[in-house]
Amino acid sequence: MRVPIQKNQLLAILRPVLYIVFLFALIQWWMGDFAAAQSPQEAGADATEAVEVIESETITVLSVYRSGGWVMHVLLLCSIATIAAIVYCFMRLSAKKMCPDGINSTMVRLMQGQDVGGAYSLCNENPNSYTNVLSSALLKVNFERDRANKESMDQAAGEALDHEETAQMLWVNYLNVFATIAPMIGLFGTVLGMMQSFGDLSAGKSEPADLAGGINAAMGTTAGGLFVGIPSMFFYFFFRNRLMSIMSTVQKRVSFAIDVLSGEVKLSDDGGPEG
Repeated sequence: MRVPIQKNQLLAILRPVLYIVFLFALIQWWMGDFAAAQSPQEAGADATEAVEVIESETITVLSVYRSGGWVMHVLLLCSIATIAAIVYCFMRLSAKKMCPDGINSTMVRLMQGQDVGGAYSLCNENPNSYTNVLSSALLKVNFERDRANKESMDQAAGEALDHEETAQMLWVNYLNVFATIAPMIGLFGTVLGMMQSFGDLSAGKSEPADLAGGINAAMGTTAGGLFVGIPSMFFYFFFRNRLMSIMSTVQKRVSFAIDVLSGEVKLSDDGGPEG
């Protein structure tokens, strides 16, 4: 049976796409405005004299893409991969999914009653970062030892937390990769464009129009590399900080649950720690 997409899941999918569309439109507007600013003005002071207007090609994202040659195809693949990583991170890196409040409250009650079997079953039925870390600690429970073998539980939870953070950081690191290699690919296209212009110059083509093609390609690939690299770098730091905050919350909640199970923290009837 196919599960329908919930409203919050749909928003998580559309939000990064809207961000990227907005950025695309902003750059398109800026380029168009920049091209308009370069339009020639009246050449003479006398209003009765004819004014020669030189039409220049309007700068658009599509024209920049066409001017860059095959290097722009590589940057297009990088941009698609970047969008995929951003969408995945928006959908996956969420406190509601990685550390749900409801499961945490139920887990604390089970720990208070020392129901290790029920707590472990709850972890298996609801896999997420919080339950994955806590289930590793529950495997070390031994009520015959001091404080239910709390030292071993803390060590197992710490190892599981490192593993979980590394696994979740994988897609975030892809954004850092694209933020690094996209400008480098653009720089490579810049070098190729300049080599083309100098090759034309050495062949005796010294007119500006003869050199414009290579220079245009060089600048186009530079702009394309920055167009991919800047959003990638922004979202890398954004998701890295979000993941660090979520994993910090996971660590605190797992540590609290272990303290309740081991008896170091006594809870009152309302669920708060006893004074």
